[in-house]
Amino acid sequence: MRSYRFTWAIAWLILLTIVLLIPGSTLPKNSLLAAIHADKWVHIALFGGLCFLFDRGITQTRQTSEWHNKRYLLISMGGIAYGTLMEFVQLYWVKNRSFETWDIAADGLGCLLAFLAARHYLMGQGGKKIGPDGNRDRNQN
Repeated sequence: MRSYRFTWAIAWLILLTIVLLIPGSTLPKNSLLAAIHADKWVHIALFGGLCFLFDRGITQTRQTSEWHNKRYLLISMGGIAYGTLMEFVQLYWVKNRSFETWDIAADGLGCLLAFLAARHYLMGQGGKKIGPDGNRDRNQN
């Protein structure tokens, strides 16, 4: 079962890539959506989901919360780097799309919110080291 722990994260990454490569002419134009900055909320949700799902795969490896924090920092940096790269892809290779710095900021906010959600989830489990047998709070020497 361990070989499937990143399946949802990879599926989300594929979905995210498809959404980011949709030509701008096919996206809905609505003054209400523009007024509430719906595209930024979409970026927050997509990148938050991406980072959270990759985090769940790493957390399932049953490591300490300190190790988890370091790995999550790398996940977040990777998510933001991917978002920045996709902004350049949109600028140079996708019709009617452009580079937006605020999209990168929304990507980063999504990653931050996912980190907070992941920490809440981890702390809900006690935030304690889990042994190879799945027991918590045992001598882990």
